[in-house]
Amino acid sequence: MFITFEGIEGCGKSTQINLLAAHLQQQGRHVLLTREPGGCPIADKIRSLLLDADNRAMMPMTELMLYAAARAQHLAEIVQPALASGTLVLCDRFSDATRAYQAFGRGIDRRIMESLNDLACNGLVPDLTMLLDCPVEIGLTRARQRIAGSNGPKEERFELESLPFHQRVRDGYLQLAAEEPDRFVIINAAVSQEQAAIAILQAVQQRLGVVA
Repeated sequence: MFITFEGIEGCGKSTQINLLAAHLQQQGRHVLLTREPGGCPIADKIRSLLLDADNRAMMPMTELMLYAAARAQHLAEIVQPALASGTLVLCDRFSDATRAYQAFGRGIDRRIMESLNDLACNGLVPDLTMLLDCPVEIGLTRARQRIAGSNGPKEERFELESLPFHQRVRDGYLQLAAEEPDRFVIINAAVSQEQAAIAILQAVQQRLGVVA
């Protein structure tokens, strides 16, 4: 099974996907935890270009193509072999992030975006997508606090975008969830970490056919 986590900056998806991975591993499941952009050496190098705040002059179409390139490499090298072996794959962002950020956020024609996405994904669609949703003001406050306290790469090019940009991204995610209600589960990310984790675990167990 291929499960993805999506949401605006600061929604808590990276924390929650790690919590879920740990729980599933404790149950004895073989789990691969990965992320986009990145997940393998070549895609990680592309990630550094995409998230570096010094690259704010990057054009939207350049951004879209870099995401597609990173995804194609990540899928071929990491995700598809893992799924073929029967591993449960958890991915922090995937193709829906491109839809939300590049189509809804940047305004790239959705037909162009979907065409490139389809090439990069090679037909792969998540079995389940957890959308962690919260107001953009809450998410950005959390994200900027995280960056301020980080000793690693800042990776803040998107956090520096305007509030209207992030609102378009959030609205885009909610529209995608409305378009595919069987795949998306919307999680209230404005609640406590523990409450969100319980809701996510219940949704995943239900999809896996496990009684909580």
